Amino acid sequence: FRSMQCFAVPSEPVPETVEFALTQEKFAVDWRRGSKRSLDQRVGRIAVQAPDERGARALLRGWLKRAAHERLTPRLLQLADELNCSVARVSVRCQRTRWGSCSTRGTVSLNCSLLFLGLEVVRYLFVHELAHTKHMNHSANFWRLVEKIEPDYRRLDRDLLAGWRTVPGWVFKT
Repeated sequence: FRSMQCFAVPSEPVPETVEFALTQEKFAVDWRRGSKRSLDQRVGRIAVQAPDERGARALLRGWLKRAAHERLTPRLLQLADELNCSVARVSVRCQRTRWGSCSTRGTVSLNCSLLFLGLEVVRYLFVHELAHTKHMNHSANFWRLVEKIEPDYRRLDRDLLAGWRTVPGWVFKT
């Protein structure tokens, strides 16, 4: 019997850069330790000050949610208008298991991590959620509507599922 030694699990570092595949934007991250918590975004740069890496990642997650709302919401609403779908509200969250959802009240929730996916895949997710405004299930009618709007939906659905591999670790690491 050997005693087990405890090893420190390395924490996810604060990223040096953040890249959005959706918009082809790249931001350099300048993180410094400090008691005051702040995040300042300038063109191509994000200055983060926090007491530790955990605090810096939390500030970056908040910024990511705001950035996602700014970039995703107008695109979703434009597509909804084109497809004559009614969206009451758009919510952006940071979820580990869902890219998006649509409530019976017409709220479409989007994952902030969609920014790390390509435009074609994000558009497919929008189509999927907007189809739920017409069919609140995954019935044959739902999939017929999705296919009518996006004929290559099967490949895009596989790409969406594989998209979790493109999300940087810091997004979910507390």
